[in-house]
Amino acid sequence: MRMNRTSTLLLALLLLPFCISAQERFFPERNQEWQTIETDKAGFDNSKLIEAINFAEENEYSGSRDLRRAILKGFEREPFHEILGPTKKRGGPAGMILKDGFLVKSWGDINRVDMTFSVTKSFLSTVAGLAVDRNLIANVNDKVGQYVWDGTFRGAHNEKITWANLLQQNSDWSGELFGIKDWADRPPREGDLDDWKFRELVEPGTKMEYNDVRVNVLAYSLTQVWRKPLPLVLKENLMDNIGASTTWRWFGYEHAWTTVDGLKMKSVTGGGHSGGGIFISTEDMARFGLLFLNDGNWNGKQIISENWIQMAVTPSKPNPNYGFMWWLNEKEGNRHWEGLSENIFYAAGFGGNFIVVDKENGLVVVTRWLEPSKIGEFMRKVNASLR
Repeated sequence: MRMNRTSTLLLALLLLPFCISAQERFFPERNQEWQTIETDKAGFDNSKLIEAINFAEENEYSGSRDLRRAILKGFEREPFHEILGPTKKRGGPAGMILKDGFLVKSWGDINRVDMTFSVTKSFLSTVAGLAVDRNLIANVNDKVGQYVWDGTFRGAHNEKITWANLLQQNSDWSGELFGIKDWADRPPREGDLDDWKFRELVEPGTKMEYNDVRVNVLAYSLTQVWRKPLPLVLKENLMDNIGASTTWRWFGYEHAWTTVDGLKMKSVTGGGHSGGGIFISTEDMARFGLLFLNDGNWNGKQIISENWIQMAVTPSKPNPNYGFMWWLNEKEGNRHWEGLSENIFYAAGFGGNFIVVDKENGLVVVTRWLEPSKIGEFMRKVNASLR
């Protein structure tokens, strides 16, 4: 008995630093101003950090601030591409740097609501995680056709597809959703379009192909599982719990309606490829990143399981830089940010929208409208400012 008490005491002493660290994190309530921390107390060299922020402001995304025009220009190679959902003119560069939830620096208008494009995918992935946590989906390796039986996953190829395949974008799902064919999305830059249109399908799980139609298939499938509109699912199960503002919105295409339990509901998109996706402020993006920095726990309440987050940031076999719709900084892949930790993971969207989570340093970094090719250099500057 004495040995057990001694062991318990030693264990408590060993865990004490971790408990103190968790308690020292700041979790803002809804409409509460972020508590700031001085750069030196947060472990930064102020002049170097200001240099990093100046870099972000000076390297604004080069596309038009009229995002309708930017989208049409960015995807002009795609056959039949058109705007099908809402768009919004964007603001200028903005961002936040958090250390353990405390605000170290911010720039630009962090309360402005803007499109966030494929950052939406990381929110969509989290909706899948919430379904797994609640046992609405028993296992990510289950075939989606076991849950969605309306023909979306009919056929020798599509019937093999699992939830994990959709989440890792390696399903090679083939078909048409709301009038948009999978082959019309992001055709290869070389070769004839017919070669892409009539290509031989690859085994699910063996090749990643970034494809928004298939991402929208995931959103549609999750709508069938939750039997609710996904924006409502996200609001009730996550965004309200982390004190997010009432300003964010999640849109789908104008014609993307489905009926569940006699109720007509919108099937939302996983990005802004043709408009739509999540429109959100920098502050609300930072809250989402802080939740993931803290392993799904918000000020003592477990919002999404730590087990899900571990799965979400596990490299997929076809692409070591991609998990469940989170990008990973693994060295093996071609999207590695040199000189930075392999444990960094991030959400990324068209036009330079990023939520970067650096657990080793307790950092959440949000950038809006940074030239996408500059994100690695920007993060190296932030990292270099750490003492």
